[in-house]
Amino acid sequence: MMKKQPKQKGKAMQRRDFLKGSAMSAASFMIVPRHVIGGKGYKAPSDTVNVAAIGAGGMGASNMSRLTSQNIVALADCDHNWVRESVSRDSRADLRAAYEKAKWYKDFREMLENQKDIDAVVIATPDHVHAAAANMAMKMGKHVYVQKPLTYTVHEARTLRKTAQETGVVTQMGNQGHSSDDARRINEWIQAGAIGPVRKVHVWTNRPIWPQGIDRPEGKAKVPKDLAWDIFLGPAPYVEYSPEYHPFAWRGWTDYGVGALGDMGAHLIDHPYWALGLDYPDTVEASSTPWGGEDDSKVSYPLATTVHYTFPARGMYPEVEMHWYDGGLMPSRPSVLPDEVKLDRGGGVIFEGEKGILMHETYGSNPQMYPQSLMQEYADVPQTYERIEGGRDAHEMNWIRAILGEEKACSPFEYAAPLTETMLLGVVALHTPGETLRYDGKKMEFTNKPEANKHLSRDYRDGWTLS
Repeated sequence: MMKKQPKQKGKAMQRRDFLKGSAMSAASFMIVPRHVIGGKGYKAPSDTVNVAAIGAGGMGASNMSRLTSQNIVALADCDHNWVRESVSRDSRADLRAAYEKAKWYKDFREMLENQKDIDAVVIATPDHVHAAAANMAMKMGKHVYVQKPLTYTVHEARTLRKTAQETGVVTQMGNQGHSSDDARRINEWIQAGAIGPVRKVHVWTNRPIWPQGIDRPEGKAKVPKDLAWDIFLGPAPYVEYSPEYHPFAWRGWTDYGVGALGDMGAHLIDHPYWALGLDYPDTVEASSTPWGGEDDSKVSYPLATTVHYTFPARGMYPEVEMHWYDGGLMPSRPSVLPDEVKLDRGGGVIFEGEKGILMHETYGSNPQMYPQSLMQEYADVPQTYERIEGGRDAHEMNWIRAILGEEKACSPFEYAAPLTETMLLGVVALHTPGETLRYDGKKMEFTNKPEANKHLSRDYRDGWTLS
């Protein structure tokens, strides 16, 4: 059993210590089953987590809808009207009820500083705010779930990984396909040698499905009454408000998002990165259609890009080439693919092995091997990866159960940060089209193009910090 807390500590402090202890060492205590304490249907205080949202509309509302079994105690969002609209369109009455009970804030910093009952935070803001919010929360002892991509820059990814290690909080990135049974089957087939050694991987998506390759909006629009524009901007440079930035189209603007690769790489690159045991790439090269903006200002990302990575050999695994395509671009059709099988234009991955190919859709869904005889030959490959209860739909609850010490988070920052860094290196390479950048992952620097290193980080606007 847990060691009894000193009498001078109140119940709230005891509970925070319990949850903090669960992050540090799940083996150091035992959670008493709820049926032992209070009978069927009883929910002990130690079975629930006090959760807050930073970015509570859109994807944030979707994440929180899967956490209504917990105590949703606070919401921070720069646009309360957007949150209300998101929830009003939602059929989940339990989410609406939870939001009505929660305390609402505009500035997440105020929420974290003033509301002391928060155990864990879901962060679903635009990409450029992820790191500032997550780092602050972790340093305050909060467990964090951060939507993909984990960060806006490579430096931020390194920082969050380090803070997670130092604080011992439970972390998770929102690449929900990582919790799926299909993802684990992909790993088992690849690692059993079903298609032989893999030396080449192709990854593609139909994104962007938002405006890119465009100039900055002209004119000055009135800021909506309920929108805290300065909070939306966060660490990004100040610009005048435009409805073309918020609430959805921010992904295509270089101040706030990281384009199609940053958005969907966490759902697509994730699976070969995991299955093949990849780490930092040795080289990265990119090309694209023109950026948006006048005089090479690069205010919005290109409409279409290709990125080419090489990863070094790892033990028994050979060197791997990975090729990324977006904006409607796709890889060549594999000759072994039956005529009736179509490449999903929405997105997918092809592993090229010496014996055949493995192909799957976005989120690792529907993995198939060709020649089709491989499916029968390897149908009985043992399950060597533990399945997540609830699969892809329980990615958020996997994080909660990890906080409670019941299982491990499947996409913690220890894994998610290097994956994110790899994706973002492709975005950096777009600044030097057609040139091969050689990367030293240990030093976090390009060795042959030092001028490219400035794109690995960003300067924060006054009043914002990553410390």
